[in-house]
Amino acid sequence: MATVIEFTSPASEFPLGSVFETLPEATVKLERLVPHEQHIIPYFWVRGVTDSDIEAAFEAHAGLTSIQLVDSVESEYLMRAEWDREYVGVLTALSETQVVVLSVTGTSDGWRFEVRGEGRESITAFRSYCQEHNINITITAVHALLPIKREGYGLTDTQREALLVAHDNGYFNSPRESALSEVAAELGITQQSLSSRLRRGHRRLIDATLASE
Repeated sequence: MATVIEFTSPASEFPLGSVFETLPEATVKLERLVPHEQHIIPYFWVRGVTDSDIEAAFEAHAGLTSIQLVDSVESEYLMRAEWDREYVGVLTALSETQVVVLSVTGTSDGWRFEVRGEGRESITAFRSYCQEHNINITITAVHALLPIKREGYGLTDTQREALLVAHDNGYFNSPRESALSEVAAELGITQQSLSSRLRRGHRRLIDATLASE
């Protein structure tokens, strides 16, 4: 049975946390990790700063080999970075032990992680890797992953509402029949909140359908 652990770490422990040294107002959310033979490639969203500030903040990091802007939505920027595998940190621990990243959010106050392992063996391997390499993490919760209820596809009420309203307003059509701002106004939330709900809703739908086949 799959096991989920939640843990925290100091802002400086996770490589992406170097952005907080010069941009303490930023918030970073990891989108996904792509393992590579020589590099670890994280895709992550950053808000509260400009894209040029983000690139400048990361350039001095010892393990970073490249960083680029992939996309932007309102005031959020999707970045792609390449980290050298020889740099030891939480990124390498996640990659080397092959646990699945469910969510990662970081601010200048620290990082919050939620990851999944296929059985306790992979979780034990992850914890052991962190201990052996002196990677500072604090486990806050460990629990078995409950089966997803197909009828709801694992969506929260707010994610389901956001997806349906966006769909009904033609937001997903090509060309789009409504803007993000219009859908957000109908829901009475900010564009940033709507963008987050749509992304997380899409992820849960994929997890409950395509990824579970």
